Amino acid sequence: MIPQPIKETIQLADGRTISIETGKLAKQADGSVVVRMGNTMLLATVVASKDVKTDIDFLPLTLDYREKFASAGKFPGGFFKREGRPSTEEILVMRLVDRVLRPLFPKDYHAETQVMIQLMSHDENIQADALAGLAASAALSLSDIPFAGPISEVRVAKIDDKLVINPSLADAEFATIDLMVGGTEDSVTMVEGQMEEVSEEEMIEAIEFAHQAIKIQIEGQKRLAEKVAKSQPKRDYPRAEEDEALKERVEKETYDKLYAIAKEGTGKHERSEKFSEVKEAFLSQFDEEELAETGKMISEYFHDTMKKAVRDLILNEGLRLDGRHTNEIRDIWVEPGYLPSAHGSAVFTRGETQALATVTLGTSREVNMIDGATLRSEEKFYLHYNFPPFSTGEARPLRGTSRREIGHGHLAQRALEPMIPEDVPYTIRVVSDILESNGSSSMATVCSGSMALMDAGIQIKKPVSGIAMGLIYDEESKNYAVLSDILGDEDHLGDMDFKVTGTKDGITACQMDIKIKDLKREILEKALHQAKEGRMHIMEQMAKGIEEPRKQVKDFVPKMVKIEIAKDFIGAVIGKGGKDIQQLQEDTDTTIVIEEVDGKGIIEIMGTDMDKIQKVLDRIDVITFEPTVGEVYEGRVTSIKDFGAFIEIAPGTEGLLHISEIDWKRVEKVSDELKEGDMVKVKLLGMDRGKMKLSRKVLLPRPPRKDKKEEENK
Repeated sequence: MIPQPIKETIQLADGRTISIETGKLAKQADGSVVVRMGNTMLLATVVASKDVKTDIDFLPLTLDYREKFASAGKFPGGFFKREGRPSTEEILVMRLVDRVLRPLFPKDYHAETQVMIQLMSHDENIQADALAGLAASAALSLSDIPFAGPISEVRVAKIDDKLVINPSLADAEFATIDLMVGGTEDSVTMVEGQMEEVSEEEMIEAIEFAHQAIKIQIEGQKRLAEKVAKSQPKRDYPRAEEDEALKERVEKETYDKLYAIAKEGTGKHERSEKFSEVKEAFLSQFDEEELAETGKMISEYFHDTMKKAVRDLILNEGLRLDGRHTNEIRDIWVEPGYLPSAHGSAVFTRGETQALATVTLGTSREVNMIDGATLRSEEKFYLHYNFPPFSTGEARPLRGTSRREIGHGHLAQRALEPMIPEDVPYTIRVVSDILESNGSSSMATVCSGSMALMDAGIQIKKPVSGIAMGLIYDEESKNYAVLSDILGDEDHLGDMDFKVTGTKDGITACQMDIKIKDLKREILEKALHQAKEGRMHIMEQMAKGIEEPRKQVKDFVPKMVKIEIAKDFIGAVIGKGGKDIQQLQEDTDTTIVIEEVDGKGIIEIMGTDMDKIQKVLDRIDVITFEPTVGEVYEGRVTSIKDFGAFIEIAPGTEGLLHISEIDWKRVEKVSDELKEGDMVKVKLLGMDRGKMKLSRKVLLPRPPRKDKKEEENK
């Protein structure tokens, strides 16, 4: 007998609905739901170990999102024809959901927890990633796992000056704002997206609009939880031990010292060493047995005391760890064109954060192919971000590209992408290598990437700069400070990490994570306007290195020429088995790419020598030559016949110049007027059974007609 699921429906403002049901699938999980909108269906499950680990100080949470190819009626690619490691797009969804969920687990809850979301049915009109946060939260809310939810996430887009929740992929292509927003009932906690140079006010309006939709989805989850018969209290787990006396002792003996060190305004490593010296001095008062029992607690209390000292310094005196005031930007130096052999490059250094960006230009063969269950497309512009361990003075093994690297690279790519002209003939790859890091390396990537593109001669519409903003907020006094250009420690110890990128005319991308409840509009407005001031300052520093794109690509960089030909000539250009085009590439040291697009042949010719590119163009002109009736051509006489002469108006293309079309006067012998090898101008009169009819006489002055009497007298 098919079990009857428990179901709840959420009504969207535009009349569409989202359903959440439980009790039918995956019933052995601690919590499971199926979320459906249109024909898109997601299954979300959550399981947490009953064995809570006490020897770790973090939550071992795994969040996984996968799109099954069968959901869209497709086969996976690759040799094994099965889903394998997650795609970039799947990892980006994992990060979006994780960033909203993770802060809502209890600080001392350390059980192995796994949230799995899988797309089971795909509707091309519904973007599944906008439903993933709702699905994960609903599964958690129905479980007994401790979780301070529910939460939800929505996509908000501005299309034709109208804000829309969860638009289709086709509609989203026309959006000037495309944001993913996540939050609780009380507050927005996550924002990420791309915009087309919008104002700060437009962005705030979109976030608030999204939050109203989030509240509706949270109410739906609550109604479902009330319907579930097995609704149960959250499970109990071993709480971390607390020692209030020890906590007070740590704060009493270390706070002033930590405050003084924070106030010195020293560098990252020097400051870290001094903080460690204070900790070691305090620990030296205990023997090994005492440390075995209380060492972990002391470390936690010391961290909390250090956090308090740093935050108090900012709120009380407006001073930060490196001596700056809240709205100051670290010293910046830039150097475009740093690498002599790269197509484009730039170093951007801000304080102790340094990014080296390179640009490589290629043909359409180098596009980034996206071949997923729900999306198949090509990226002509893409950006990769690398964060090696030496950038923070660490030595650790490399385990492939991390989720963080994928996320930071995606943010920087979205920041720069709106400024890439549509008519750029190249495929463009930007790579950012972080050489030093102390806060906001993704924004350094945006700045260095913008300069490297200009150094490469890519005519970007406008330069783009980026800045990371922070927040220190005191719950009791409601006092707060917005920080410009945050350090790594300020990100860790603060209440907000808000990255904003844009041109002089508006915002192009953002990423925000908030740790406090009930973020006031006043704070968000201040952060955005302070960010704009910072971005403009950073852009001024960038302009000292390079103010506008170079007029053309560098001499050693391959030049690109793109032409169109009739579809019928594609085979003739390629030749049998590709022999002709391969020989042409070899003879001219060029790369030639031909593809059919919208019923036309598109040819890309890439090479460093324009003369050789011209030889390719000349050869293609010959192959694709189509004579036009009425046009005048200069041709060579190839042979003489009694009835006329054959004229070659293009290599391999001949037409007949009949004896009657050589001159207005009567021509007795063709050889009296023309000889083989002569160059002669002719006009194409028309085609006769596929053969060209040429005329020379129509290009000559016509003699005056003799009157009738004169003819009779003769």
